[in-house]
This record gives sequence, C-alpha cells and structure tokens, in this order.
Amino acid sequence: MAELPDLTVFAKTLNHYFKGYPLKHIKVTVAKKLNVSEKELKKELEGSKLDLVQREGKTLEFHFDNGQILGLHLMLRGELTLIRDENPNPKFEIIRFDFGKHGAFAVIDFLKQAKPTLNPKPVKVPDGLSISEEDFINILGKKDVAIKTLLMNQKQIRGIGNSYADELLWEARVSPFSIASAIPKKQVTVLYDTMKKVLNDAIETISELNGNELRGELRDVLKIHAAHLDKSPTGKQIKSEKLNGRTTYFTEEQKHYK
Repeated sequence: MAELPDLTVFAKTLNHYFKGYPLKHIKVTVAKKLNVSEKELKKELEGSKLDLVQREGKTLEFHFDNGQILGLHLMLRGELTLIRDENPNPKFEIIRFDFGKHGAFAVIDFLKQAKPTLNPKPVKVPDGLSISEEDFINILGKKDVAIKTLLMNQKQIRGIGNSYADELLWEARVSPFSIASAIPKKQVTVLYDTMKKVLNDAIETISELNGNELRGELRDVLKIHAAHLDKSPTGKQIKSEKLNGRTTYFTEEQKHYK
C-alpha cells in the first residue's frame, strides 16, 4: 500500500504534468467503488481545470476550478500510470483521466479496490507530517496499545502504514511492541523528531529516484522493512513477527517499553 512519502511524490508528479489544464474526458472501467454514478462524475469534472493535486493522509485529492474535489485512495494494490504510446491500454485499468494534448493517466488495480470519491468529507485527523509534538505526546500518553498499531491507526495519525512504521521505530530504537503510554516522554520526543525526519528523507529520496515518472512504491529506500534484508545498517540481525496480522521487522537494538 502506498504510504505518505510515495503519495506526496505522486501528487508532485501529477501536478507537474496536469496542473492548470482542463480534464477533457474520464473513462471508467470499474465503477463499483465510485460513490456516485459515472454519469454524475463526468458531468461534474469533465471540462474543468485541475487546480491542484495534494495528499491528504493516504488519499490523493484532485481540486478542480469549479470547486469539485475528487479523492483517490489506491487501497492495497492500486497504482498510477502515465498513458504513453508504449503503454496505451494498461492491464487492470480502473479509471482514466484524459487531459487531451497534455496527456493522460490511469489508476490500475488487479484487485479492483482502488477507490475514487467525488467530494470526500473533510478529515480533521492530522498526519505524520502535520501533527504537532504536543498532540503526538498526548495521543501516545492515552493509548495502552502497541506503538506500531497506534502509528498505523488512520483515526489517530494518518499517512503511516506498515513499512514506514517499522522504519521510523527502528530509527528511534523503539520496539514496535512497546506500549505507547509506557514510552517515556523524552523518548516520545525522539520518536516524534525521528518520524518527521524519516518521512521527509523518504520523500526527498523517492522524488530524486522517480524524477517525473509515476514508478509506483519504491521499497529500495527502506532499511528494515524488507523480506530480502538480513541485517540492519548497523549490522544487527533483522527479525520478523506478526503484529495484528501484519509482518513487522525489527532488531534487538530497539527498546521494549511495557
């Protein structure tokens, strides 16, 4: 699943190609996840200029000059692809956005779970980059759950998923199985600062590697969360266990607070 860093770069790439241009045509191949009819979607968006693409948590939002907003959640396996001569009809296409002479892009998903939503309801939950240190400390102090579970809870902090939760917890040397409320305040501050750094560093790295391409999620930037890795950058053995059904990677360097 695409997480905060990937989606931030996707938004930047889509702005590069399509911001400021009118959406000429929408082609819906799989409509089951739409919250409106295909007819209404086309009526509200076709012919309108794309003002901005921005990330909201794990959702991309497309803002148009007529006030309409299209939210797009890629779910577990959804991807974005630019439509080009060498790839005019990508497999598993869900929906296509055609900007005429300025190009087109499509959402593809073999699971057919990617979710386009016209005018999604605003969400007030902060994400890993926007949350204040005070709010972060308060949230952790009230939750007697595993810290990784809390970081991935989109009703508490948006944008962080399985991969980057492991990454930032390793960088902060906090065990993913630590009880959030048991982590000392000083270490919570370290975790907060680490979260910001890991996410921002990932955005910068992915942006450099992707250039102006929509390459999908980049996992080569991860230091811990990867099945092919045996040791951490510090040389410690990487272990893996299931936490709430999700594979969790960690090392003995990470302190378990309980």
